Amino acid sequence: MTLDHASAAAESSGWHQPRRSQPLHRITALIGSARRFYKTAAMAAAAYAGDSPWFPLDYLLRLARVVVLLSLWRTVLGGSRTVSGISTDAVLTYTLISEVFADILNCRTDLIMALWEGSITSFFLQPTRLASQVVARTVGRWGFSLVFFSIPLLLASPALGVNPWPASPLAAVAFAVSLVLAAVIGFALEYLFLALIVALDQSPWGIEALRGALAMVLSGAVVPLALMPWGLGDVLAWLPYASMASAPLRLYTATGAPLLLIPLQVGWAIVLWAIALRAWQTNREKLACYGG
Repeated sequence: MTLDHASAAAESSGWHQPRRSQPLHRITALIGSARRFYKTAAMAAAAYAGDSPWFPLDYLLRLARVVVLLSLWRTVLGGSRTVSGISTDAVLTYTLISEVFADILNCRTDLIMALWEGSITSFFLQPTRLASQVVARTVGRWGFSLVFFSIPLLLASPALGVNPWPASPLAAVAFAVSLVLAAVIGFALEYLFLALIVALDQSPWGIEALRGALAMVLSGAVVPLALMPWGLGDVLAWLPYASMASAPLRLYTATGAPLLLIPLQVGWAIVLWAIALRAWQTNREKLACYGG
């Protein structure tokens, strides 16, 4: 009997069944990936307290910022019930939720710092892809902040005189979808700026400072775009930074249309990831110039 005949006989007898084992193999691989993701996120969350022992002070400063902003909006808006189509109560909720989910709405990873320190090489030695590691580490830090800052801030919202609830159940669902898309856009921008820093072969501090200033002005996280003068908010709402922060917050307060904002976020996510991946593949070989 030839080798081909033996293989055919074994397959017909059921001894060789690779196709039936494929779904089980995929499920096992998926469970393994999920376990690695969870472990990485948990390690990042636990390391955050050790690496940043002053995080309680940081959270106190963030709380102070919320209190100041709420007081400022109450003073500026005064007794006005509606300004530029958005009510005072909606502005206060918008401001509170912006700080509750600030880590996600202003997505930052440790990629650029790792690049500057040269420790990014350790990312490539891990058994998971770079993107998976970065997302897991970032989500771990988000989880830590959620437990120790965001949830306590939500519980304290009645004392601040702010209604923390979404405008409606539909607004809550739209916000959840939009928040995920905002994170996807944020990670794409992280990759894009990483590739830009590598391509320019420059210190990241200048680009990071410029990026932070742009995000503060263009995202609508601090000042709702609807309250900007001269119709600037209507223009800025189409930019990717607005899709990172303004879009989810507008959906939460029911001051934006889901059928417009969510497709716009999807479009920016596709475009930015296509550009970021192309830029990263083009410049990743230049990483050898960093880290000594």
